[in-house]
Amino acid sequence: MNQPVRGLRAAVFLCLLSLTAMAETPPPIDTGVEGVISVSPNRPGPQRIDGPGIAPAPNILFVVKRGETKVASFTTDSEGRFRIRLAPGHYSVLREDPGAAIGHWRFEVDVVAGQITKVNWTGDSGMR
Repeated sequence: MNQPVRGLRAAVFLCLLSLTAMAETPPPIDTGVEGVISVSPNRPGPQRIDGPGIAPAPNILFVVKRGETKVASFTTDSEGRFRIRLAPGHYSVLREDPGAAIGHWRFEVDVVAGQITKVNWTGDSGMR
């Protein structure tokens, strides 16, 4: 095989390899919201002075709305953390599953272009 054909094959292979690597790497989130959602009180009954009254809200599905339109959803991880890409604007983040019937699980956030808005929200479990 001659040198130019071998060089062309090598160049095509490298291009395909780099495209494959780019396809597997998710784009960085440059505009959106990230943070932690906690729940309080975290257990029913009187709160103990020496015990925490707040805990992470793990594995909970939240819906993101712009006005009355659902635009996205996310689930918190085991420690209540989340990260979601959103276009700039004002959003409501709420829990709509059956567990949201008690307590307060609605949050408001403004997303600014080119920024990640960091939040630390606490939902009211409704336990007293």
